[in-house]
Amino acid sequence: MPEPTPRRQTLWAVLVLIVLPLVWGYNWVIMKKALAFMGPFEFAAWRFIPGALFLFAILAAMKRPLTLKAPLSVLAVGFFQTAANMGLVMWALRGGPVGRGVILNYAMPIWVVLMSWPLLRERPMRIQWIASGFAALGIVCLFLSKSTHGRVDAAVLALLSGLSWAIGTVITRRLLTRHRMDPLTLTSWQMLFAGLMLAIVAVLVPGRPTLWHAPFFIPIMLWEIIPATALGWLLWTFFLKRVDASVAGLAVLASPLVGIAAGAIELHERPSGFEALGMGLVVLSLALVGPLAVRQIRKSGPPPSNQ
Repeated sequence: MPEPTPRRQTLWAVLVLIVLPLVWGYNWVIMKKALAFMGPFEFAAWRFIPGALFLFAILAAMKRPLTLKAPLSVLAVGFFQTAANMGLVMWALRGGPVGRGVILNYAMPIWVVLMSWPLLRERPMRIQWIASGFAALGIVCLFLSKSTHGRVDAAVLALLSGLSWAIGTVITRRLLTRHRMDPLTLTSWQMLFAGLMLAIVAVLVPGRPTLWHAPFFIPIMLWEIIPATALGWLLWTFFLKRVDASVAGLAVLASPLVGIAAGAIELHERPSGFEALGMGLVVLSLALVGPLAVRQIRKSGPPPSNQ
């Protein structure tokens, strides 16, 4: 197979940096709407179990091995990055607005920058510290904004979801670089583990009765299972294999901006002037770290076709 050209590598980087934030950012509005039809933990379980089966079907069709390396570490990824992260997110959305939830969840990059140095020996560059500082200031502005109404416990849950995601991100990066796990295999197994964990929680803590026949419910679930869950988390895992964990976290900071904009348009959660300042700081952080992510992806090349 011919070596990938720099242009193809750049296109792959742009795909990750644009498509993933758009899908995950808009998905916050979809998740908020879904809570009118189903309990938070039931909804999360229904996202990940079918999503994992969809990816296992792709693995089988491609005749790629299903061998699970480092099962305890993969189980930890499923718990922190997916089950705890998304369970806390859905719980937070019951008592708080989309805008605040998405921003506090995306405090994840700050935690990753702090953890990746001692745990992964990925020493952050000066530009990453600067970008993290702007992102932190932006998150503080958004959190303190008057427009971010809602219960305080919902804000705490959203912040904890970002911390959990950061822990899972660091473990994922270690699996991809040190154990050389196939991103598709890792994503499939960790999503299956997460879905089963969330299903157990849904049985123990049942939510509202599911309205299967409600208008738009089936399209919402199809969106959640395939683009937002199976393909989104697969793209994220490929991304983590090719860039430092701290860079990957900062590079998807466009997601909360998409979430806030979508929440303002569809859910009428209007941002205030102070909140706009916070959004501007997050945009500045993204502008600082985005070119670094592109350079790292170009250096590593596009995802391999057979691993």
